[in-house]
Amino acid sequence: MYAVVKLAGFQYKVEKQQQIRVPRLDIPIGERISIPEVLLVSDNEKKVVGSPTVPNATVEAKVLSHGKGEKITVFKMKRRKNYRRKKGHRQHYTEILIEDIHLGEN
Repeated sequence: MYAVVKLAGFQYKVEKQQQIRVPRLDIPIGERISIPEVLLVSDNEKKVVGSPTVPNATVEAKVLSHGKGEKITVFKMKRRKNYRRKKGHRQHYTEILIEDIHLGEN
């Protein structure tokens, strides 16, 4: 069973017991969250597609950790103009564990 959820402005395909990294959420470590914006739920025999979301469907998750991603170097240059700028950036993330997918029955 899998679901497509919308979380922090992005869409993720999630399954039970899957760990995913999402942009930083202001939720303490160890707390459980419920994701109500479920766009699609698929069992092995049927798929339910929402318009825009599947009614009464939720995905339960647990916050495992917060952290920073790998460093990304941003380099700008204009040739023959002596213009060079170098910056680094590390994106903050939250790692969550998908615990359960509930398909709300109508």
